[in-house]
Amino acid sequence: MGSTEMSETPDIAGQLTWIAVDWGSSNLRVWGLDQHDQVIAQASSDKGMLSLKADKYEAELLRLVGDWLPTTGTTKVMVCGMAGARQGWLEAAYLPVPTRLDQLSQGAVTPTLTGDQLGVYLLPGLSQTRGTATHFDVMRGEETQLAGLVADSPDFTGLACLPGTHAKWATLEAGAVSGFSTYLTGELYQLLANQSVLKHSVLSPSAAKDDLNDAACRETFISAVSDIHQAPETFSSRLFGLRAQDLLDGRLPAGDTRGAVLAARLSGLAIGLELAGACRECPSDKPITLIGNQTLSQRYTLALNAIGYQTKHVDGDTAVLAGLRLAHRALT
Repeated sequence: MGSTEMSETPDIAGQLTWIAVDWGSSNLRVWGLDQHDQVIAQASSDKGMLSLKADKYEAELLRLVGDWLPTTGTTKVMVCGMAGARQGWLEAAYLPVPTRLDQLSQGAVTPTLTGDQLGVYLLPGLSQTRGTATHFDVMRGEETQLAGLVADSPDFTGLACLPGTHAKWATLEAGAVSGFSTYLTGELYQLLANQSVLKHSVLSPSAAKDDLNDAACRETFISAVSDIHQAPETFSSRLFGLRAQDLLDGRLPAGDTRGAVLAARLSGLAIGLELAGACRECPSDKPITLIGNQTLSQRYTLALNAIGYQTKHVDGDTAVLAGLRLAHRALT
């Protein structure tokens, strides 16, 4: 069904000013904020876009936040993520880049509700076409994290990476997204590890998630990043070479450690290929900002350091809340 977690703040209804929502494909997260934009309550559920029909969104939201609401008036709700997708609650059309991140709320849409307790604003994603770039691309949800990055630095200029199943790389110029690219690195790794011939050699992704805590795995990962970054055209060949190494290399350890080392190499090859494209024209004297969870950001930091780049890290949850705050302020 779902879970609810709230900070120990009495009289939430008396302090609640607005609600922030991150509605993903698989999960829903909500935060109640006061007049100072401080979180006073939070809740979550597993009712993401993939498990809801359009007419069920309002009820699910009220199930989580109903106890927070004052008895009178309408509480504003800022929503980012897949609720605004075509298959979601109500489509919030993509804004074409270049787009200023402090103006996302201008593209928000408001679904029709059965009651007047909530005033919901679904934020748009961003799109890119061949008319403005070399390729088509879209993002939905990540733009709000990028908005969080510029919330305290309105004129931020630089390159930001949001690692994940579909990693996003965005170029920001004076607080606007001028272009971006998506890499299916996380999904590619999962497919190769679980469904290709490599599944006989590498430890499963769930079992190998802490592989970089091991010195041998970490060294193997870094070596793979460097190898493929220098010769990205050899990616497919090196993938099969990983299987051959398992069959022929007597220096590899036995058991799960063997699978973990080979999984680290697969991860390094996949991320290294991504970096070969994403960093092709990126100056190495400027740090790349990573937005996401600590574990994945550490992996990307290792990879980027290996090819000569420095990084900064912004927590993903911190960024999405900051982006929703920025959108809320723009509407008030």
